[in-house]
Amino acid sequence: MKFRSLLSVLAVVSLLTAEAAPKKVILVTATKGFRHSSIPTAENVITTLGQTSGAFTVVDVVRGGPQGTNDADVAEKLTLAKLNAVDGVIFANTTGDLALPDKEGFLNWLEAGHAFIGMHSASDTFHGFPPFIEMLGGEFLTHDAQVGISAVNQDPAHPATKSLGPTYDIFDEIYIFKSFNRGKVHGLLGLDAHPNWKFPGDFAVSWSKEVGRGRIFYTSLGHREDVWTSPSYQRHILGGIEWALGLAQGSATPQDPTARLSAAEAADGFKLLFDGKTLNGWKLRNPDGTKSWLVENGMLINRLEHQKDKVVGHGTDLVSDAKFRDFVVRYEYLIPPGANSGFYLRGRHEIQIFDDYDKKPELGGNGAIYSVSPVALMASRKPGQWQTVEAKIVGNMITVILNGVTVQQDVECNKGTGSHLDDNVDQPGPFLLQGDHGEVAFRNIRVKELK
Repeated sequence: MKFRSLLSVLAVVSLLTAEAAPKKVILVTATKGFRHSSIPTAENVITTLGQTSGAFTVVDVVRGGPQGTNDADVAEKLTLAKLNAVDGVIFANTTGDLALPDKEGFLNWLEAGHAFIGMHSASDTFHGFPPFIEMLGGEFLTHDAQVGISAVNQDPAHPATKSLGPTYDIFDEIYIFKSFNRGKVHGLLGLDAHPNWKFPGDFAVSWSKEVGRGRIFYTSLGHREDVWTSPSYQRHILGGIEWALGLAQGSATPQDPTARLSAAEAADGFKLLFDGKTLNGWKLRNPDGTKSWLVENGMLINRLEHQKDKVVGHGTDLVSDAKFRDFVVRYEYLIPPGANSGFYLRGRHEIQIFDDYDKKPELGGNGAIYSVSPVALMASRKPGQWQTVEAKIVGNMITVILNGVTVQQDVECNKGTGSHLDDNVDQPGPFLLQGDHGEVAFRNIRVKELK
């Protein structure tokens, strides 16, 4: 009995030791395109993170030779035999079509339950191999000047983002992607406005996903040396590595952008006017006008033709199918610098949407009732930030609360304010979102009828 008990204890200890053994990874930094100066720092940081955390061991580094372009080095070190001896691969700032000896076999290896971790220009790799892009979830398109961003933490519970807070402030080279489908990835970090030009849209920064039984973690951050040496970035990538290697729990399920009322608003009688996923319930004012309205990641966006920060095109007003007379409406909006738009009550009374942050107010100011009443106080937020409005209209009296500040209090409005649908001001009418002036995004549009 004692001998058998000893064997049982040794078996348990052996099992625990095996489970606690560091995972094995191959680190790839080879490049057939641009080679980042931060690669040596990246290699050092990743190797050190593995050693200090005990989570993983870098068993080999595939550098592609001194210049990063040696195909023989890549082909020799990334055979299926070498891959089958490890738990995952890390592509840190790789670029171009690398000499992977069996590309299809590599993807099959991932799907069989292995890990892929990519940093920064991993998405600028294998443009000539679409299945790799499909596996990763997005493909580098372009970038503008390095810039400071405040990325939204889209999953504060995920190991890669749980230490970052509601937003993550960082200065880096921020990528714009193509071949990206929000419905196929689990968002970790993202932006609701272009990192440089601030026009609204869905701009991904980091995500997770699964392919078969394999786990994929990608972050587009990591161009600069000081990013790699930042403790917050190191926590970000370590959490992502641990998740991809199956050492930490976290989601890879795509988020659902469906708009939802709060329990309090639902109980109070509010109804949604935008579902967060489609243009259902809305139509163009001019059916033959430019189809400038689209939906991205829960946002209703007026996207105009532009050249970087300069708008060069025009859009079309958007009108709700439903009509209302007396009501309270709540909505959020986001605008780029220099924006000019409007939100019309009953299709006739425009609440001005205008970029006047830290400026002398024009056209009555952001939150003005256009051509009728200027704002009582300045309450605008910076371009690229979400702003909130609650507006109430009863009869011909309008109250507007902008970002928690009452900027219009029982203002009498007996006429259309310009560009209105008609002059039947005391009759029920639709909501009209101005689309012919500038870019704007809306979300969480909800209304409560008053009797």
